[in-house]
Amino acid sequence: MKLLNVFLLTLLTTFASSFSLSPLPSSSKLSRRTLPLKTSTPLFSSISDQSGEATADVTSLNPIQVTGGEAAPPKAALGDTVQTITYFGLWYLFNIGYNIYNKQALNVLAYPWTIATIQMATGAFYFFPLWLSGLRAAPKLSGAELKKLFPIALCHTGVHVGAVIALGAGAVSFAHIVKASEPVATCVLNAVLLKEVLPMKVYATLLPIIGGVAIASMKELSFTFLALSAALLSNLSSAARGVLSKKTMNTKIGENMDPQNLYAVLTAMSTIILIPLMLIFEGTSFFPAAKSLIAAGDFTGRSLMTLLGLGGASYYAYNEVAFLALGKVNPVTHAVGNTIKRVVIIVASVIAFKTPMSRGSVVGSSVAIMGTLLYSLAMNGSKKK
Repeated sequence: MKLLNVFLLTLLTTFASSFSLSPLPSSSKLSRRTLPLKTSTPLFSSISDQSGEATADVTSLNPIQVTGGEAAPPKAALGDTVQTITYFGLWYLFNIGYNIYNKQALNVLAYPWTIATIQMATGAFYFFPLWLSGLRAAPKLSGAELKKLFPIALCHTGVHVGAVIALGAGAVSFAHIVKASEPVATCVLNAVLLKEVLPMKVYATLLPIIGGVAIASMKELSFTFLALSAALLSNLSSAARGVLSKKTMNTKIGENMDPQNLYAVLTAMSTIILIPLMLIFEGTSFFPAAKSLIAAGDFTGRSLMTLLGLGGASYYAYNEVAFLALGKVNPVTHAVGNTIKRVVIIVASVIAFKTPMSRGSVVGSSVAIMGTLLYSLAMNGSKKK
């Protein structure tokens, strides 16, 4: 695990220094008008990154869309392919790291509200220095625009804290199985709030999702109602975030609000929302519990801070790099990649924590995850039509 810590720390450092400084392509073969920022497109309105998560949770939004110019030369195409593979590899790695670090922290300190707040606040150590140094243009928002974003930030908070509670109350694998049912909540809220009626084939894909989650829940060896309800809360919050994004982000908001900055603003707002909620539900009891853990010799102060810091850093990093991955592929490729990612996380968590899964749980999770893939493909097909 120490080697993994060093490896992830190195990758995080490389990620922060390289991706934030990457210039836009300046090839003379590209038209000067071909790099519009799609800042008015809803951030969470399509395919969710249903990991907790951030998810994270992001969409098939391409922050930089090339709309003209000639085809890239073979060397550039090869470099682009390598870059895409790198983005997906980092997306998977950071996601696995987050789930492992998060579960390790929750196993020794059962304070999900405090840990969720620390993880959310960690992102500030990444984007504020970028803004202050000028390496990334700082967003400019009025009070009215912040008020407009507040409901989305509230849902963003629910997505994260619900996932953290679920991961603490049950197995990581079970939390991700339940979170695979997010499309059900999305369809319901779209129908109720947006009056959006989808093709029947889209609704048909919900059946294996519901059935798979039901089978997995009945056969799950580490089943708890708290884990189930918290994961469902995260799903509902993510679906509501997507609906509100569609209703709110149909017009341009603020300046320099590209997808990365929008996510950073929501992270800052969610941190402010979480602090009073943390104090209401858990007070400051996390800190004496941490001191007792250190006094018992289970952790040093440094190792505990490293564990919490890596959890927060990997949480923000996988969401940030997800934008880079999404910008390189089409929605179908992303849907397949997202499905594979969930399988990889479940397998990695089972290996890391030696969590047993019954045959019924394996069957149920497989059916539910396949259902989410079919849902994503069906949604993409309906949008094309």
